[in-house]
Amino acid sequence: LLRKHFIYLLIFTSSSVTITTMPSINKRRYEKYRVKICRICGNNLGFEFLFLGNMPIPNGFLSKRELKKPELYYPLGVCVCEKCWLVQLTHIVPADIMFKNYLYIPSSSKIMLAHFQKLAENTIKEFNLTSKDLVVDIGSNDGTLLGYFKQYEVRVLGVDPASNLVQIAQLKGIPTVNDFFTNTLARKIIKRSGNARIITATNVFAHIDDLDETIEGIKFLLDRDGIFIIEAPYLIDFIEKKYFDLVYHEHLSYWSINSLITLFKRFNMSVFDVEKVPVHGGTIRVYIKKTEGKHKVKKTVQKFLDQEKEMKLTEKKTYLDYADLVLENKVKLVTLLVDLKAKGKVIAAYGAPAKGSTLLNYFSIGTEILDYVIDDSSWKQGLFMPGKRIPVVSSDTLYEKSPDFLLILAWNFAESIMKMHEKFKNEGGRFIIPVPSPKVIL
Repeated sequence: LLRKHFIYLLIFTSSSVTITTMPSINKRRYEKYRVKICRICGNNLGFEFLFLGNMPIPNGFLSKRELKKPELYYPLGVCVCEKCWLVQLTHIVPADIMFKNYLYIPSSSKIMLAHFQKLAENTIKEFNLTSKDLVVDIGSNDGTLLGYFKQYEVRVLGVDPASNLVQIAQLKGIPTVNDFFTNTLARKIIKRSGNARIITATNVFAHIDDLDETIEGIKFLLDRDGIFIIEAPYLIDFIEKKYFDLVYHEHLSYWSINSLITLFKRFNMSVFDVEKVPVHGGTIRVYIKKTEGKHKVKKTVQKFLDQEKEMKLTEKKTYLDYADLVLENKVKLVTLLVDLKAKGKVIAAYGAPAKGSTLLNYFSIGTEILDYVIDDSSWKQGLFMPGKRIPVVSSDTLYEKSPDFLLILAWNFAESIMKMHEKFKNEGGRFIIPVPSPKVIL
């Protein structure tokens, strides 16, 4: 009975907006960040289907000194436009709060290194890039993707607002502008470097609020037959696989091909090819051109549109059912973890991605459940998870302290994590994968 009460308490408090561990936000601040109209079509927004409570910035890791200071919390909810059916956050945190000092670095993952190398090589081959061509990467991070283009002597330029990452990229020899991408910046780039043959935005297009400003700049910067390549989480995977933890303040939009076509049509641009790529649990790579450009629209576009129609992405019931399944997952995972703790088991987590912050804060899982979080990024080690303030440590701790269970928060890399740490499993340790439904790997 006590165990059940504890579970219900966790579930209740993690949804509340007024509990002491999750500071409440006064109405004035709450409304300040609210989105009232759709960023694609301008329709009034009203259908919120999932609210995760007030959350800290997902990559707002804390130093030991900062533990004495209060964290800022912002509302985190998801709605869908009933006109163009773009799924989007209900509130927006200013970009300069989230991205000026950023701790997501893809070069710390072997999987992402291989992914970016393949993207660069395929793009160079498919579109016959030469040393005369310019590739611009929006949200270029530490320059990893552009580094692979540069190996083939293609001209490159990065754009990123995170000062800490721009310094790393420049040390690698990747020319990078420390700024947000805008129409004004696009004009400066043309004056200095000419038009771009390729513009990429990998795992960043979903972060952009003012899409009109960005796309106008992209269209201006591209040459006549230039190509804009997006990689973003796919709405079908988000719904089908219950990826609720992809909801965080950085991810403003959750893209379908239908919503992307609607968006780019306004700028006389066209989606001409789409493919799925096996990173982050389900990602689409979308190729966009100026409508008058030479590239023909491929059959893949209609194939994806047909899948979206079959998934009923233009019906409210789809999203309400999704919210119910997320709550069901929440109950199952919290119950599992509480049962393990009641049996005296030691539980740690593996991976400290932004999605992990969402899961821990929404499920109200803190140090009473998890002893520590292991992460392979030296940038995060020695810091504390946003909100729940769980210490982040290196993988050495896994074998020094030998927990009984590892909750894999970086579930998109679960296979590589489990393979890397077979020794942990061979010594009796067990992995827990939290989505789409909690599963213990025996």
